[in-house]
Amino acid sequence: MAKKKKQAEEEIKNSKAKEASEQETEAEANTEVNEAKAEEPKADASEEKIKKLEEELTEQKDKYMRLAAEYENYRKRTSNEKLMIYDDATAKAVTELLPVADSVRMAIENMSDANPEVLKGIELISNQLSKSFEKLKIEEYGKIGDKFDPNLHNAISKIDSDDLGENEISQVFQKGYKIGDKIIRHAMVQVANCG
Repeated sequence: MAKKKKQAEEEIKNSKAKEASEQETEAEANTEVNEAKAEEPKADASEEKIKKLEEELTEQKDKYMRLAAEYENYRKRTSNEKLMIYDDATAKAVTELLPVADSVRMAIENMSDANPEVLKGIELISNQLSKSFEKLKIEEYGKIGDKFDPNLHNAISKIDSDDLGENEISQVFQKGYKIGDKIIRHAMVQVANCG
């Protein structure tokens, strides 16, 4: 009987051990399933975070690019405005000097029989005025033989001539001046063979 009792006790022990082992295995399986379930939302949550961060990065990049473009436009605009202000100020100052340049030119044209020393002095003044205009980027225009352009020239008379082409300047009464594309004063001219 003692043997049977021992055997029964061993069987109970083995069944308890087996049961404990099965419970342990089941618990491990449940733990793995629970961990997998727990990781799934974590993975979804981290993917969502990554997407949100990528969207924010894209948005910030877009804002930066727009700001950079706005700054570049601002820089170009202010640079152009500065040049225009300079050109306007120069044009106003030169406008006051143009009558002097015209008088000097007329003096040279009308002093053919004057003292050569006086003529030389007036030519020196004319050259200095021309160099000053050149330094200020003031261009003189309006020469005999140029094509008439109503944007640059002011035609005050016209003639018919076989020696000159159509819409050609035959005489210049007053030179024109410009700085860049800005006209300071239109040239006063006579036009030949205008239709």
